[in-house]
Amino acid sequence: MIYILGKSPSPQFNLAMEEYCFRKLTQYDKIFLLWQNEPSIIVGKHQNTLEEINTNYVRQQGIHVVRRISGGGTVYHDLNNLNFTIISNEKNGIGFDLKSFTRPIIDTLKALGVTAELSPRNDLRINGKKICGTAQAYVNGRMMFHGCLLFNSDLSALSKGLKEPKEVIHSKGVKSVRSEVDNILPHLSRKMDVREFAARILETIQQEYPGIAEYSFSEEEISLFEEQAVSKYSHWEWNYGQSPQFSIEKKTKLLEGEILVKATVKTGRIESLELFTPFGEWKELEGQMLGVKYTPEDLKAKLREGEADKWVREFTINELAEAIVR
Repeated sequence: MIYILGKSPSPQFNLAMEEYCFRKLTQYDKIFLLWQNEPSIIVGKHQNTLEEINTNYVRQQGIHVVRRISGGGTVYHDLNNLNFTIISNEKNGIGFDLKSFTRPIIDTLKALGVTAELSPRNDLRINGKKICGTAQAYVNGRMMFHGCLLFNSDLSALSKGLKEPKEVIHSKGVKSVRSEVDNILPHLSRKMDVREFAARILETIQQEYPGIAEYSFSEEEISLFEEQAVSKYSHWEWNYGQSPQFSIEKKTKLLEGEILVKATVKTGRIESLELFTPFGEWKELEGQMLGVKYTPEDLKAKLREGEADKWVREFTINELAEAIVR
């Protein structure tokens, strides 16, 4: 068994590193990783990104939005939470025991005077409040199980970044189940920072697996992570375009009147669009928006390159684009 301590705060780099360990370091039966991300929202593989996030807040705060390769719901990361990953090969046809994956965390908390329990939804809870969401991926007899421990995270940013949308959205994407959350730190008998908490978890792992050794990546491996961080995990097509098809109905009130938008979005691009305003039909304009990425920036660019002023007299281009996109 090996362990890896992440050194980068980049969510794109860390998810590339994690995927590499899962898919490529198959000579190791068990791998344990500890890592942290700067403020970011990590979306499950089968989720509709726009359905899960508060788009305006995320943009204003500069929060990364990245899709991972495992299922499950959307989670918030920052540098005051701690992410762990356990990768394991299945042997002799015996199924994976999720309780065993969370035992090092539960044991560490117990040693610190805190009782945590694994819920039926496979998250960890203290006094009924969620302190760790988990997810897993499975490929060819190999399991990756990971979780994000809310140690002293900004729960206000978590709540605002994952705020429930006001728009009516219909999709087949897996929807997150919101739970009441809490940080671990207030429950500890003495104060410590997240680094010391990480060290305590590693100590627990080392006691359980005495032969565990630290693994150091080569320069070549790090270059692979950096390339994958850009080509996949920073790419709009993966983070947004992979979302299942969805339809959205959205009303925006402006001084000039109300705009009602009905749109269908497939692979992150507008497949159909209807605009209802007090100023008549805009069928030609609606047609020009088909195939455009469902982002304010791309819609604004498309509106500016055409003859939008022919229709957009009552509203500015910025107002119209932001009325169309959540």
